[in-house]
Amino acid sequence: MANADPIRPPEAADDWTIPQHWERYTPAEHALWDRLFARQTHMLPGRVVPEFMAGLDLLRLTGPGIPDFEKLSERLMKVTGWQVVAAPGLVPDAVFFDHLAHRRFVAGRFIRTPEQIDYLQEPDIFHDVFGHVPLLAHPVFADYMQAYGEGGLRAEGLGAIERLARLYWYTVEFGLIRQDGELKIYGSGIASSYGESLFALDDPSPHRLGFDLRRVMRTPYRIDDYQQTYFVIDSFEDLLRQTVETDFAPLYAQLEQAADIPIGTIMPEDRVHTYGTQTHIQTHRSLSGREDGAS
Repeated sequence: MANADPIRPPEAADDWTIPQHWERYTPAEHALWDRLFARQTHMLPGRVVPEFMAGLDLLRLTGPGIPDFEKLSERLMKVTGWQVVAAPGLVPDAVFFDHLAHRRFVAGRFIRTPEQIDYLQEPDIFHDVFGHVPLLAHPVFADYMQAYGEGGLRAEGLGAIERLARLYWYTVEFGLIRQDGELKIYGSGIASSYGESLFALDDPSPHRLGFDLRRVMRTPYRIDDYQQTYFVIDSFEDLLRQTVETDFAPLYAQLEQAADIPIGTIMPEDRVHTYGTQTHIQTHRSLSGREDGAS
């Protein structure tokens, strides 16, 4: 998501946007995009929601090479009124929310190196554009993203950014959905990651729990490994409904009195799709000697 206190670089405008400079990408960078794209689109069909694959086709994200934001935005504007703007990495929370509230998706313009093909900490253009943009062509999910931005602007004034960040993490980034009796991927952090695309659906380790707004906002998340818990929505329409119909101010007040729920914990009231073994995190913690981490 966003970062609270980054320093705006001189080249960035007041809204933190910068030129993409598409013409400056090298053949090697375009080739790396194509390599990442081919790997994900080979394994995602049947795993990701069909709306994601439809978005790739509708927006002509099928390549070759890194997309030009100007041309991509022209196509996206015609479908849902969204556009893609370049930014110098992470941006302040208020800037991030304002862009979303005005149907502008902020994307990094740099692409990872071949050595980072399976993991990098800061989102690059492949994560931001391949992972996020296809679903912005879906009207209901596009509305959810705008509603989230509007909610973020309100949350900032209520001191509830951390709570709302958890909602973004467990839906937009790492969300699962139940469609036709099967779990599918829709979160960008999963869809853009080869390893997590497999882990999120196939591995016995993580819990997969029914989505509940209050539960999600009480649950910290991992930024340094695969997720210990995924939350499963019933539909994009239900996700949007819960977001726009909830009065978040009293909810934030209630949550101030509620303790966080440790990441790997299952509560008695949870709707459990999968009881995870938690083997993955236990093995990694044992090997590294670290305690359970959260953000």
